[in-house]
Amino acid sequence: MHETAFSPANILLPQDCGLTKWAVVACDQYTSQPEYWERVDQFVGDAPSTLRLILPESKLESEHVEEEIQKINQTMEQYLEEGRLRELEDAMIFLERKLSNGKTRLGLIGKLDLEQYSYEKGSGTPIRATEGTVLSRIPPRMKVRKNAPIELPHIMVLIDDPKKEIIEPFLRKESKKQMQMIYSTTLMEQGGRVSGYLLSKEQADKVQKQLAGLADPARFAQFYHAEGKPVLTYAMGDGNHSLATAKACWEELKPTLSEAERQTHPARYALVELVNLHDDSLEFEPIHRVLFGVDPKQLLADLLAAYPGAHYGAGEGHQITYVLPGERGILTVPHPTAQLEVGTLQTFLDQYLEAHGGKIDYIHGEDVVEQLVQQPDSIGFLLPGMGKDQLFPTVIFDGALPRKTFSMGEAHDKRFYLEARKIK
Repeated sequence: MHETAFSPANILLPQDCGLTKWAVVACDQYTSQPEYWERVDQFVGDAPSTLRLILPESKLESEHVEEEIQKINQTMEQYLEEGRLRELEDAMIFLERKLSNGKTRLGLIGKLDLEQYSYEKGSGTPIRATEGTVLSRIPPRMKVRKNAPIELPHIMVLIDDPKKEIIEPFLRKESKKQMQMIYSTTLMEQGGRVSGYLLSKEQADKVQKQLAGLADPARFAQFYHAEGKPVLTYAMGDGNHSLATAKACWEELKPTLSEAERQTHPARYALVELVNLHDDSLEFEPIHRVLFGVDPKQLLADLLAAYPGAHYGAGEGHQITYVLPGERGILTVPHPTAQLEVGTLQTFLDQYLEAHGGKIDYIHGEDVVEQLVQQPDSIGFLLPGMGKDQLFPTVIFDGALPRKTFSMGEAHDKRFYLEARKIK
């Protein structure tokens, strides 16, 4: 057995149902576009679907949230009783996801050991958050997970494998011959297509051995010029708050278990998709900001006042683009202390919202920002993208990035729920 945090899992897959209606996109997408979820609801109808097993985050604040959660848990129990889900024991799945832009993203599904993960700022665990975790976002999500018999992951975790030796070889014909295709389906709403293949035991063993190699302290120190720094093998890509919630639930459960139970309890682990940072399809898209319920002119004046020497127009330093109806402009902050523009902007916005109220949303796509700022009392900010190769070194040397620094692809390219795992 190779010492690594990622391993095969007992994976639940749907049976006797249409997979296109079964699989829906990650619950944290389209939070400002309720019409998306309404369309999905109409499309799914009465068919078995993961839509009935998740809570879209746009509903987290609703007054009926407790009833919604109860209904979700009942549906989970019902699907288990009906035999809607079959279990593949000790399985690792290779994913081939054809995206709507024609690119292919490759991944491996297995479980991560939450004992080797921390979302605390400055942690030195092998699995780490890449962006600041908003602690207030964890308790409402814990309510959803706490009594759930199964978990459905939209968590994507990155490994830094520039030579593409671990996941990419599974695309080869000779590798596929050793695997068994277990599903292939078109995904709704421009989601493209996904196929899953069950790895042979030998293939899964080899993956774990290679991952243990990535975690070798001598290799790590040399590769990142990071002598004396704790090893980072797994960096969060998507679903940071989802994994943080799984960890928080596990920490709450742990004191009630014996030492022996702690070793094997299913809630100690979380089902995730492992993706290579260097996957050709993976593009780091910037995440823009839109604020609602604010006075845009006052906010801009306060932003200028918050940073000495900040001025309108392009210049040396961090350039931040703002968007108002029919208007785009630039503010420059000279001599910034943050590494990235997003750090400069987010620090100010957090303080501003705390002092003045208002609401912030994190948006993919400039066109959506343009649409949303047409609402009264709103303003948008457009941010530049970040290079992929900056990710691991930044987390190793600076700790987590500001939250919502980057996104991996458009909303419809996010993980779709298809697999599940028992956590009770």
